[in-house]
Amino acid sequence: MLLSSTVLADFAGLLAQFASPGPMIGPLPIRWYGFLIASAVLIGVSLSTYLAKRRGLDPDIISDLSLWLIIAAIPAARLYYVAFEWDNYADKPGEIFAIWHGGIAIHGAILGGLLASLIFARLRKVSFWQLADLVAPSLILGQAIGRWGNFFNSEAFGRPTDLPWKLYIPPAQRPAGYTQFDYFHPTFLYESLWNLGVFALLMTLFFRGLKPGHQLKTGTLFLVYLIGYSMGRFWIEGLRMDSLMLGPLRIAQVVSLVCIAIGGLGLFWLYGRNRFLPDVVPPAEAKPVSSSKPPS
Repeated sequence: MLLSSTVLADFAGLLAQFASPGPMIGPLPIRWYGFLIASAVLIGVSLSTYLAKRRGLDPDIISDLSLWLIIAAIPAARLYYVAFEWDNYADKPGEIFAIWHGGIAIHGAILGGLLASLIFARLRKVSFWQLADLVAPSLILGQAIGRWGNFFNSEAFGRPTDLPWKLYIPPAQRPAGYTQFDYFHPTFLYESLWNLGVFALLMTLFFRGLKPGHQLKTGTLFLVYLIGYSMGRFWIEGLRMDSLMLGPLRIAQVVSLVCIAIGGLGLFWLYGRNRFLPDVVPPAEAKPVSSSKPPS
């Protein structure tokens, strides 16, 4: 009850002005950032388990894979961020592990999750692409939820704006040279809404693919995820003021272009060339990720 009333109070303040009520859930020793990440993980595992059942696949493999993803993705997301912001951590190494203060990069999480999934698929002798298709909708939904952690931390916002949906940023959180501006683009909101749109597209494709004659080729959902998410991220990143940089380049935009290219080439390979995607286990050796129970 205390948590529920505290959450309602925070959102009541949000309705009064589009501004973060703070990083903590009221007086509780719980940070919104961690709460949202934990919620996204739980929802994602539940969703992928459900999708596995609908495809007549073994849902237990999702539970096993989720442990690998959590262990790999969150540290990788933090290390990726710290690597490109090293000047801010060189003199305070203790902050490297303070993930609850914010500062993780989704591209780092994706890279860590991909590596863990490839190793998992190889050891279990199952198709990586089959697993990736089951995880893709959960991944983009988790990203939509997790972006609100940036809101509560008053971070990952864009340039100053006077649009009706402008976001108030406290003076202490404003970048140097912009302290005279009160309102900024809520880029976290743009990305969250975009990700929900990609999630709706993936779910539509998934259920359409269950119909006879409309089956999708293995790997399609994950490739569509790469393209869909990266298109939005490339645009939104151009508005942000805290991009991770490599010289004059915004790293997220470079990675987004690479992901769009990979996704496009993958779909062309599947449907234009009518071939299977390379996998960590040869088709002859792969075990079907099947279930003894019929799809519900």
